[in-house]
Amino acid sequence: MVTKTEESQLNKLENQVDNGGGGAWEYLCLARKLKVRRSDKVLKYGLSILNDSRKRSSLGPDEWTLYEQVAVAAMDCHALDVAKDCISALQKKFPESKRVGRLEAMLLEAKGSWEDAEAAYSSLLEDNPFDQVIHKRRVAIAKAQGNISAAIEWLNKYLEIFMADHDAWRELAEIYVSLQMYKQAAFCYEELILSQPTVPLYHLAYADVLYTLGGLENLQTAKKYYSSTIDLSGGKNNRALFGICLCTSAISQLARGRNREDKDSSSDLPSLASAALEKEYKLHASDKLSVLTSTLKCLRVSS
Repeated sequence: MVTKTEESQLNKLENQVDNGGGGAWEYLCLARKLKVRRSDKVLKYGLSILNDSRKRSSLGPDEWTLYEQVAVAAMDCHALDVAKDCISALQKKFPESKRVGRLEAMLLEAKGSWEDAEAAYSSLLEDNPFDQVIHKRRVAIAKAQGNISAAIEWLNKYLEIFMADHDAWRELAEIYVSLQMYKQAAFCYEELILSQPTVPLYHLAYADVLYTLGGLENLQTAKKYYSSTIDLSGGKNNRALFGICLCTSAISQLARGRNREDKDSSSDLPSLASAALEKEYKLHASDKLSVLTSTLKCLRVSS
């Protein structure tokens, strides 16, 4: 996660280079350190150094790191001739390198040669089955071809090995949601909440999935996670506030005719949520306040 300070520093360097103040190498180093892929700028600044023999030779061993960085940026920008030239330079310097082999496979992928790229990745995984980048590239190939079932399969296999990869769990969850496979998505968000319990986004997404699944038990649990989202975000999440109101209304309808103990007991929560929403709308969306008020009345949770 890039902090605001780091992003500000990167933007400052970018502005400096764009205005002729120098610092291209410092920018490229910082972008690499922060794992930020501002590919158009990396390509532009990287080539300005690589095409200048004096600047390039002054880098020492870092010259090859720059070739790799520019190759990836060039593929992102679909400047495939530039990527090919960078990879060729790396091949010449490191003829047996698996890392260069990975770049070659990425170039095949960028060209749309899916079968050749898949074969290259498979070969590389035989030598190193724990290469995270290659596993992720296989997922990307499947998604690029619209083969979502294969993407799900590769992601599940990847997560069997790298269970702590939060981004992969989130990506898998989002794919399941797009396919309306909500139970599977719920499982992914449960894993994310277990590993990162203080991230409000995961609580909110899990609550959304449970609300979509419906049923009294799911709705009651969804309401709890909407509440935890509000706690974790300092009471500033309108979506979670709406979620509490929606869950309360749905629970009330489902609980009609059931035993008294089945009804939702946290009676103060929906009124507090609706009051918070009305306050927020008065401050930032007063023109829509009447719509909000009528909606809350329909839900029977107005403050």
